[in-house]
Amino acid sequence: MVAIIKTGHSISRIFSYNEQKVKEKQARCIRQNMYPLPINKLGFTLKLNRLIHQANLNTNVKRNSVHISLNFSPSDKLDDTKMKEIAATYMEKIGFEKQPYLVYRHLDAAHPHLHIVSIKVRADGSRIDMHNIGKTSSGIARQYIEKTFNLIKAEKQAKHNYKLKPVPPQIIHYGKLPIKRGIQNVLTSVLDSYRYTSLPELNAILGLYNIQADRGEEHSQTFKNKGLYYRVMDAHKKPIGPPIKASLFYNKPTLSTLEKKFKDNSQKKQNHKAQLKYTLDKTLLKSPKSLDAFEEILEKQGVTPIVRQNKQGRIYGITFVDHRSKCVFNGSHIGKGYTAIAIIDRLSPSSNESVNEREFKILNQVASPHHSKIQDLKLINALLNPESPTSYLPFHLKPQKRKKKKK
Repeated sequence: MVAIIKTGHSISRIFSYNEQKVKEKQARCIRQNMYPLPINKLGFTLKLNRLIHQANLNTNVKRNSVHISLNFSPSDKLDDTKMKEIAATYMEKIGFEKQPYLVYRHLDAAHPHLHIVSIKVRADGSRIDMHNIGKTSSGIARQYIEKTFNLIKAEKQAKHNYKLKPVPPQIIHYGKLPIKRGIQNVLTSVLDSYRYTSLPELNAILGLYNIQADRGEEHSQTFKNKGLYYRVMDAHKKPIGPPIKASLFYNKPTLSTLEKKFKDNSQKKQNHKAQLKYTLDKTLLKSPKSLDAFEEILEKQGVTPIVRQNKQGRIYGITFVDHRSKCVFNGSHIGKGYTAIAIIDRLSPSSNESVNEREFKILNQVASPHHSKIQDLKLINALLNPESPTSYLPFHLKPQKRKKKKK
């Protein structure tokens, strides 16, 4: 048996992950502990609220959720009854016998395994210390269970990829994936990992997945009441399908929640501005002949430029999503030379300007204002050269390579 223990900030997230598996018939909730009703009488809300209510007894515990995976060898023949006994024994041995928890048997892998959802706050509000639990009580519990239930020992099991994997975000195509679940997966992945300071900057990231956060028209009740919807976009970036209220998602990505993130992210991303500026200048030094060529070079370095156009097709702005630092910058916030108009102008030098003159002009924009001359072009090129650029773009946003046909 192999036990994996993870803690997190969101009880709702790990609970919803397991309940979604049940909904898709890829899991069964087979046991509860410290609930007022038997498992077959518990609904979604009661299951979740029981955990949240006890966790709220101590709001100082930030990582209050517990997600445990018990994985068994394919040779172990385990029915639901034995699975429930193993889960109860394990939780007792690690000191969670009086904690509320839910046990889910998952059916989405070749080996039998179960997931346990619980919390780190006791009924009296005290915190459960889980430091080094994997090396101490969990290890003792595993050995006891292997012997008692005659299981294949962890040391003898073939190496499996036993990990609690988050649900990977996917680019949403309307009609091909349950919309709410698809949006939720993207929001879970993006909201806490990227740094953005406004709704347009957030939409620059969400747009990569065909999603938009929408406040509605300026004079609408939704806008006046600071409401927010999330909706799917088609291939032409036009809304398609019904919008979904932000309050209906379990992590509550409402406008008030986002505004707190805007404030927190404002200072965090400033240290990464210089790196992006260097990358832009380095790209311009390669003399791309068009905006498309400029975008293509940046994509290979882990930066996605989002060009904004009005209804007439006129370009009026540009935003850069830097997947390396997970930061989003509007071009004008980087500097005057990085707005959409300025970049287009730099991509279209006058016919009388030589390549050397153009490089000198760009390098002077890169250089510190305290230096009047560029003394070493190779040094600046080295400073501007990003490391391992192709590894920064998330795999689900990378273009698919064409397979070569066999002769």
